[in-house]
Amino acid sequence: MAETKYNRVKEWIRGRILDGTYAPKSKINSESELMKQFGVSRHTVRIAIGELVSEGWLYTEQGAGTFCADRSSREEAPKFRQKKIAIITTYISDYIFPSIIRGAEAEISKEGYQVSLFSTNNDHENEKRILETVTAQRFDGVIIEATQSATSNPNINYYLNLDLLGIPYIMINAYYDELEPVSVIMDDEKGGFLQTEHLIKLGHRNIAGFFKTDDLQGAKRMKGYIKALRENGIPVNPKNIVTYNTAEKTSKPVENLKSMLDSSEKPTGIVSYNDELAMKLLDVFRQKEMTVPDDISIVGFDNSFFADVSEVKLTSVDHPKSELGQLAARMILKMISKGRSSKQGAAVKSYVFEPNLIVRNSTKSLEKPVHTE
Repeated sequence: MAETKYNRVKEWIRGRILDGTYAPKSKINSESELMKQFGVSRHTVRIAIGELVSEGWLYTEQGAGTFCADRSSREEAPKFRQKKIAIITTYISDYIFPSIIRGAEAEISKEGYQVSLFSTNNDHENEKRILETVTAQRFDGVIIEATQSATSNPNINYYLNLDLLGIPYIMINAYYDELEPVSVIMDDEKGGFLQTEHLIKLGHRNIAGFFKTDDLQGAKRMKGYIKALRENGIPVNPKNIVTYNTAEKTSKPVENLKSMLDSSEKPTGIVSYNDELAMKLLDVFRQKEMTVPDDISIVGFDNSFFADVSEVKLTSVDHPKSELGQLAARMILKMISKGRSSKQGAAVKSYVFEPNLIVRNSTKSLEKPVHTE
C-alpha cells in the first residue's frame, strides 16, 4: 500500500524526536514550514501532528505552537516493566552470528532480561529503523554490530541520543570511531598479518588478498596483509588486492579471481576476508580444475563451521564467537547495573581479543624438501 501523505510527515517528525533533533519540550517546525517542506496541505499536517499528540510524542500550547513531549515521565513503574536488552547484528541466522548471539543471550537471560534480536542486513536504513524502535521502547541496553563500519554513518545522531537518554550500548566486531564507544572486537589487523605471514613462511611470494572494505574488519585485515608483505620485503602488487563492498560480495571477488587465474602470473596463495568468501573461491578453483593446496593455497578468517565442512579443511584465523557474545553480555549488564555516566563506558572498558591461526590442510609449503643420502 502506498504511503499516505500525512504518514510521511508523521514519521519524519517522529524520526527527529528519536534521533534527538527535537529535544523534550523543544518546539517543532511550524505547520507552514512542514507544509512547504512536504508539499502538503495544512489539513494533512494537522492530521499528522494530531496523531503524534494522541500517541504522546507531542503536545500543543495554545498560541505558542507544538512541542516535543518528555516521554521519560511516561515510562512504566520499574516493578511492572519488563527488563529488556536488544542485540542488533548485521545478520542473525548466517555464518558465525548464531554462535555470537547464543553466547550473549545465555548470559543475559540468566539475569532475567528479555532479549530482542534485530538484523540490519548491513544496511543503514534498516539500522535507522531498528534504532528508532530501541529508542521508542526504551530498552535497558543494546549490544550492536556496526553497519558498514568503514563508511560514513548517517545514523550517528541516534547513537548520541542513546547517550542522552542514558541507554548504554556496546559495539561488537567493529565500531564507529567517531563515537569512541565501549566495544568488544578482535585485533583484525593482526589477524590479517597472521594469515599473510603464514603463507610467506611457507615460501609464497605471489599472494593475493580479498577484502570487504565497507566494514572496518576488512579494512584492518587488508592493512595487516600489506604490513606482513612489507615487513618481509615482498613488493605489494596492487593487482593482487581485490576490494569489494556488501552489494558486490557475491560477484566481484569471484570474477576477479577468475581473471587472476587466467593470467600468466597467477598467485600461489590467497588471503581471504573470511571463511564464507573462501568457500566461494574454492568453487572457482574446482571450475578451473585446480586442487588445494597442491595448485594453490588459501587462508580463511573466523574459523567458522565452513572451515571443516568442505573436502578441503581450511586454515583459518580463529574467532571467539560465543566467548565474544558472552563477554559483551556481561559488560552491558555491568553498565546497566552501574548506571550510565556522562562519559561513554566510564565503568566498563573495551576489550580486544588476540587472534590465533588454526592450521589445517588448505596451505602447503613451496619449499622443496632437502634429501639426504
